[in-house]
Amino acid sequence: MSFRLRVGILLVLTTLATGVMLAIPPLEQDKEYHQFADDRTFIGVPNAANVLSNIPFVIVGVLGLWFLMTPAAKEPGRSFVDPAERWPYAFFFLFIGLTGFGSAYYHARPDNDRLLWDRLPLAIAFMAFLAIMISERISRRAGTILFWPLVFLGAGSVVYWHQSEVHGAGDLRIYLLVQFYPLLAIPLMLWLFPPKYTRTADLFGALAAYLVAKLLELLDTQVYAQGGLMSGHTLKHLFAAVTPYLIYHMIKHRRAIE
Repeated sequence: MSFRLRVGILLVLTTLATGVMLAIPPLEQDKEYHQFADDRTFIGVPNAANVLSNIPFVIVGVLGLWFLMTPAAKEPGRSFVDPAERWPYAFFFLFIGLTGFGSAYYHARPDNDRLLWDRLPLAIAFMAFLAIMISERISRRAGTILFWPLVFLGAGSVVYWHQSEVHGAGDLRIYLLVQFYPLLAIPLMLWLFPPKYTRTADLFGALAAYLVAKLLELLDTQVYAQGGLMSGHTLKHLFAAVTPYLIYHMIKHRRAIE
């Protein structure tokens, strides 16, 4: 299959996903979204399980940033062909760490205003990683050109949603596109385009962990009903943090493919 055809398939997916999302009516934030199964207070922390389960995001963010500053990360051909490739990953891990703080802030007192600070860093991290995948799988030039537009799209999708809620006409469509499009596009890129580095399996593991996390989010109450130890949403945070951890593990141990 020619390179042009493979890029064409990805562009068709992009067009279809965007068209479908914009064709449906605006989606308002569910009023019951902020009602989580586990609202227990612990050592003075309200909704403690959902607040404290964000700590792994901060830890993984720090681990990623720390590794990117080590001599090993700067050695050409080891984790990066060009040491300059570290910077988009640094941006990604920075916003993964900020996701932990934003989500903890939201869960301490859930409402739409606080949800803005939960979703904003995560959407930025999503788009940064999509740009990284474009750079590593399709074209470094394309990934570099698209990095900031995609990051601003991620941020803008959250700000637009929040402002639409403030004005009484909530619209989640662009935010949902930003969140779920990478879950379709990245596996397609992994299938269509050859790897530049080893450890592609870590990427599939990261995607699988995030899909499990989304499932647990939907089963928040049902999971909590199984003994009341931990809710689906708390487990969602823990599984979602596995995703950036596997990305950190990947870049730490991968090698360039000759």
